[in-house]
This record gives sequence, structure tokens and C-alpha cells, in this order.
Amino acid sequence: MTCNHLDQITWALPDEAAKAGAVCEDCAKIGGTWVHLRMCRSCGHIGCCDSSPHRHARAHWGASGHPILCSYEPGERWSWCFEDEEIVDKRGKLGG
Repeated sequence: MTCNHLDQITWALPDEAAKAGAVCEDCAKIGGTWVHLRMCRSCGHIGCCDSSPHRHARAHWGASGHPILCSYEPGERWSWCFEDEEIVDKRGKLGG
């Protein structure tokens, strides 16, 4: 299967320096905690992963309709499409 949402990617994968000191924007507002961070590839929103208590990255997808996110963790360079439930890269290849 090939992701049909690649045209919604407007943000490049973040560089390592950009990831330093990042926080889940929504958890920071409520004093929550997170496990891992994810970045929306459509608007740049930083949210927490599905292993985190509040799952803000998934909530952002539900509210915005932006289906593709990427890891915002050091050393990781992959993207995920919520709609198609697959790892993708900007060129549409599976496996990032």
C-alpha cells in the first residue's frame, strides 16, 4: 500500500538540533507528562505519542485532519500516516 496523503507534507524532517529541549505543547499546558514526541508534518505541531497518557499527537490528527507525523526523538527519522497506518517517507516509499 502507498500512502495517499504525501501531498499534505509541508514540514521537513527536523534536524537533531531542533529536537533538543522540545516538549509536548499540550502536556506543557496542563502539567502532563509524555513518553516520546511526534511532529505534525503538515503544521509542525509537537505532541506526545500513543504510549503517553494523553496521546496528543493522535488528538491533533483527529482535530486537524493532518494525517502524517514524524518522530521528534533524537536519532529517529521516520514518518507515520495515521490514515493509512503505515510508515512512509516524503517520496511515498514504505519503511521510511
